[in-house]
Amino acid sequence: MILNIAVDGQSTDINVPDSMLSEARDYFAMVDADLDKGYQMGRYWVENPNPEQRCQIAADRLVTALEQNNMDLATMMSAYILSKAPMIESVVVDTSDEIQEIHFL
Repeated sequence: MILNIAVDGQSTDINVPDSMLSEARDYFAMVDADLDKGYQMGRYWVENPNPEQRCQIAADRLVTALEQNNMDLATMMSAYILSKAPMIESVVVDTSDEIQEIHFL
C-alpha cells in the first residue's frame, strides 16, 4: 500500500508492505494503549483520542520521522494510519497549523 504525505506542499510516498499491517498488530495495540491514557494535541489535552485524532497523532509522528530521516518509523506510522483507516490515500500537513488541522484524503 502507498500512503502519500504532503508536508507544506512537498509530497512523499511511503510504501507500506501489506504484510506490515498484520505483522505489526502488537505494536499498534501498544500505541493504542498509550493513547488510551490521553494525549496533548497542541494546546489541548485529549482524554481519549478518537480514531481520527489517533491518525492525526500518528501523522504528526510521521512528519517528525521524515524530518529525522527515520524511514522505519515513518513506515510504521504510515502503517498505523492505514490500519485505522485503510481508505486514506493521502495525509496533508501544514506545519504552521495545530495537529488538529492535519487532514486526510
